[in-house]
Amino acid sequence: MHSVIAPSAQTSNAALADTDDSFGTKEQPTPARTETQDMTAANVASPKTPASAPDIRTELPGPKAKAWIERDHRVTSTSYTRDFPLVADRGFGCAVQDVDGNTFLDFAAGIAVCATGHAHPDVVRAIQDQAAKLIHICGSDFYYEPMIRLCEKLAEITPGDEPKRVFLTNSGAEAVEGSMKLARHATGRKGLIAFHGAFHGRTMGALSLTSSKAKQKTGFAPLIPMVWHAPYGDLDAVKELFQRQADPSEVAAIFVECMQGEGGYIVPQASFLKGLRALCDEHGILLVSDEIQSGCGRTGKWFACEHFDIVPDIVCIAKGVASGMPIGAFVASQRIMQWPPGAHGSTYGGNPIGCAAALATLEAVEKGMMANAAEQGEYLTSRLRAICNDHDIVTDVRGLGLMIGLTVCDRNGTPSASLRDAIALEAFNRGLILLGCGETAMRFAPPLCITREEIDRGLDVFKQAIEAAGH
Repeated sequence: MHSVIAPSAQTSNAALADTDDSFGTKEQPTPARTETQDMTAANVASPKTPASAPDIRTELPGPKAKAWIERDHRVTSTSYTRDFPLVADRGFGCAVQDVDGNTFLDFAAGIAVCATGHAHPDVVRAIQDQAAKLIHICGSDFYYEPMIRLCEKLAEITPGDEPKRVFLTNSGAEAVEGSMKLARHATGRKGLIAFHGAFHGRTMGALSLTSSKAKQKTGFAPLIPMVWHAPYGDLDAVKELFQRQADPSEVAAIFVECMQGEGGYIVPQASFLKGLRALCDEHGILLVSDEIQSGCGRTGKWFACEHFDIVPDIVCIAKGVASGMPIGAFVASQRIMQWPPGAHGSTYGGNPIGCAAALATLEAVEKGMMANAAEQGEYLTSRLRAICNDHDIVTDVRGLGLMIGLTVCDRNGTPSASLRDAIALEAFNRGLILLGCGETAMRFAPPLCITREEIDRGLDVFKQAIEAAGH
């Protein structure tokens, strides 16, 4: 499956493009439409992942990728982390091809964003059709059909029987920021509680709630005041926080990930989330569920909170909602989202193209991909547990649907970030994209359209990576 070969002088772009199960390759883009670009447009008719993936044809990074990376390093912010030297050229189903023609299976989906897979034809068509009609008019000032239809759909699928209202944003961090403002406005209180390991974004308000890595906060203080953190999954710690640090009468909201994402793909006990709901009800505190990574069908249900039979007061949505278009939302009951015109707004939030992509995404998820996430998630979990039985450096498989994590340990059983990163790099060099999370966890979050055969192909590579890194 894995082959690292230098491209021969006789291998042309056209020859690669003629292979049915290949993406083909293309030169650096030019203003004029090329034959390769026409081929790419025709390929949109099918979301099928290439049967050859993964297919590594050059050293990594390849010559074109190296040139682009050198240009990037001269002009982009030094804050970008860049896990691997991947210069993506196009995506297709559960695969990504780089500028040198190397094809990777993608088990990260752009950090759980490409829910329907890369370039799903229905999503592409929705984007194209909307772009030809209306690109922007500003939903804070005017009305347009895609925005109204998307708000109706999000109000329909979020938990709870009360009538709801929706605010559309550009991103998940903005959804969190808006939820913070709404919670303070609705309750008249200022205090906010979040959890150790939480990731809610990096804008100043969201960063105040984030407690994932110290470096994310270093150099940016002071942050938002009256924000407290408790250990994730520990209800008694929240009660103690009420006794020693924050009187509950001053707390506007508790922000929680019903399955923690960047903190390590951690599934809490149902009693923890039910207890939080009860505490909030007792003290008049709003419960905000951050479903930015876990929502929109990834866990096999629309939202992770549904696995625990709780109804949040506010739900934050982004990432997978539009298969890659930048859009997010926060949804609350009508009794909570009652603030005057101008209290909150956004120039680009709810952009018509983003709304169209989201509607197409949600339709595809509802028609079968959410059920597929549940089914294939069970299969992926069982396969990973079998791998753990054969390799003692990987352990503790956990997750919901296609949001699955495991922990990497050294030979002494000690969780190891360096070994985790080495496995991820070995997997990348063999054509499998994986990302870490938490201190020592590996995440598996492929597109919701993934098949059992694609899972098997990817896990074959994962096993090779474990064996290579563990020697």
